[in-house]
Amino acid sequence: MSGNKFWSDIVSELDPYVPGEQPQLPDLVKLNTNENPYGPSPKVLDAISAELGDGLRLYPDPNADDLKQAISDYYDVGRDWVFVGNGSDEVLAHIFQALMKHEQPILFPDITYSFYPVYCGLYSVAYELVPLTEDLAIQVLDYKRPNGGIIFPNPNAPTGRLLSLAEIESLLLCNQQSVVVVDEAYIDFGGDSAVALVDRFPNLLVTQTLSKSRSLAGLRVGFAIGSPSLIEALERVKNSFNSYPLDKLAIVGGVAAIGDDEYFQQTRQTVIDSREQLGEGLRSLGFYVLPSAANFVFVSHPDFDAAELSAGLREQGVIVRHFKQSRIDQYLRITIGCPDQNARLLDVLASLLDQK
Repeated sequence: MSGNKFWSDIVSELDPYVPGEQPQLPDLVKLNTNENPYGPSPKVLDAISAELGDGLRLYPDPNADDLKQAISDYYDVGRDWVFVGNGSDEVLAHIFQALMKHEQPILFPDITYSFYPVYCGLYSVAYELVPLTEDLAIQVLDYKRPNGGIIFPNPNAPTGRLLSLAEIESLLLCNQQSVVVVDEAYIDFGGDSAVALVDRFPNLLVTQTLSKSRSLAGLRVGFAIGSPSLIEALERVKNSFNSYPLDKLAIVGGVAAIGDDEYFQQTRQTVIDSREQLGEGLRSLGFYVLPSAANFVFVSHPDFDAAELSAGLREQGVIVRHFKQSRIDQYLRITIGCPDQNARLLDVLASLLDQK
């Protein structure tokens, strides 16, 4: 590649994360990136509109104290237990650099968020993959061994399967010598947050995002909750990298989203109800649907190739996510859309299955 003689040595060794595509096509049913089908709270739009003006010439609050306060109030923790960043991806990146680089390898599932090994490559963090069970579930017993840290999503991605708080607590009781990170990007769609355990386990760090359940993927707001000693490590990395990760619009929008609990509860329950209805529709077409506590379902069909189904859907203007990774190359991850989008998906799938 031209120009690579100027690269740092590490660049050629990186295997970058590939995000879900964002095609700009008319009448597209876009069910591939787990975005919320419902817009943000009207209070968010009002807050952002009110912030537009001459004040944008000034830097935002580098500590985003208003946002931290809103999060600490919502989860009933001290403000010094909260870290915020430019989406949970940036928060996770700081976690890998600040808390995961030790002599022993860290542990995470073999089927999980594919950014984890990318961070390990970027920050030279040794890791070991822990296989999911045959039914694609995390088995906490497999993590009860020496390690430099543990991280996993709950619910897991792309499977959607959930660990109970009791299972997470059992892991923490046996693993108190390294950090345990629970990545809760999808927790609001069906699980209990491990934030309830942070006051008992100083090595537990919980990350969340406003991208999914709060419909703010376009603002990029993520956060972590954990003991002040863990938060301090993240702040030290953040302030050595970018003192202003959140702009003024993201801060006021995030505060407004967290403050409108009524809208949050309404829209997340609508997504949950739609997930159950879509699951029933898929099962009626012969699909195997993994139990999901997320805003997506992970499905396979015993008689049809997943890649071919994905391509057939695309031809009809419906986009879902197909992974080529071993063990899951016969699954499709389907974001929960609004009722009309879900109905369109089922109609197209039914026609594709009838053609075989």
